Amino acid sequence: MSTTPSLATGQTFTASRWTRGNHFFPTRIVVSPLHVSRVKRRFFGNTEESISISQVASVEISSGIIWSEVKIESTGGADPIASHGHRKRDAIRIRELIETFQAAHANLPASLRR
Repeated sequence: MSTTPSLATGQTFTASRWTRGNHFFPTRIVVSPLHVSRVKRRFFGNTEESISISQVASVEISSGIIWSEVKIESTGGADPIASHGHRKRDAIRIRELIETFQAAHANLPASLRR
């Protein structure tokens, strides 16, 4: 449920510990100018999925009374990144950041794009 402030390196959004699957190790969504990642800690290590900002096709937000689920789909046909238990305003901020970084990426010269 917290975010880090630096936009140069991106922002981290942490799911609530009150939601299923997040009690001990809450899921984090990291949105940076280069990629979007879902990081899930485990007792031994972690699992990380990421999609390049240029490959994000859509961001779907499903909101309940308190919590939201965020689903980020890629243009490459890979499995979408999904995370539940985020505050509604965090879910909206994730979508806004992705759209901002995509617009900035589209304005770069072709030689600088990854």
